[in-house]
Amino acid sequence: MIRIMLAEDMHMVRGALVALLEGEPGLSVVAEVDRGDAIVSTALESRPDVAVIDIDLPGIDGITAAGALHQRLPECRTLVLTALGRPGTLQRALAARVSGFLLKDAQPHELAEAIRKIAQGGRVIAPELALACWESDVSPLTLRETDVLRQTASGAEPAEIAHRMNLSVGTVRNYLTAAVAKLHARNRLDAIRIAERAGWL
Repeated sequence: MIRIMLAEDMHMVRGALVALLEGEPGLSVVAEVDRGDAIVSTALESRPDVAVIDIDLPGIDGITAAGALHQRLPECRTLVLTALGRPGTLQRALAARVSGFLLKDAQPHELAEAIRKIAQGGRVIAPELALACWESDVSPLTLRETDVLRQTASGAEPAEIAHRMNLSVGTVRNYLTAAVAKLHARNRLDAIRIAERAGWL
């Protein structure tokens, strides 16, 4: 029996996924969460074999949570299930060591098969997204620049970001200036728009 944890903040979608997976032989949903910052603690309690994680979650995003889960519970493999089919998003997911990336408009049997394959140690990537990723540009931003820009996009001020990351306010501003320059943006808001559209945040 493959033990599954679901991380999805939309209750109707999560309920549909539970019903779908519970109807599949050999699959069992052992935990559900609706926030990214609840993923690691819940997984440590329920010990799933596979975590199916949406990207757009409150608390922390699904890719960041997947990366943290890989560090804390490496035996739990992760499948990102999302409507955000952008190449940059896939690149971020692969960097976070996810085992699979599937779009939400995939057929129901594809999800079940992806979970089985991942549980056996395989990897699954939506073919159309893999091709787009192959042809796309890699983010020019460093991990720190990306993190600072992501926090800015969520509304955090430089002083708040500096406190969270144990940096000086000047260093945070330097990261933002570098991100604006590298993305050939007009300002921070434009940099956020460019990075989000590419799937780099």
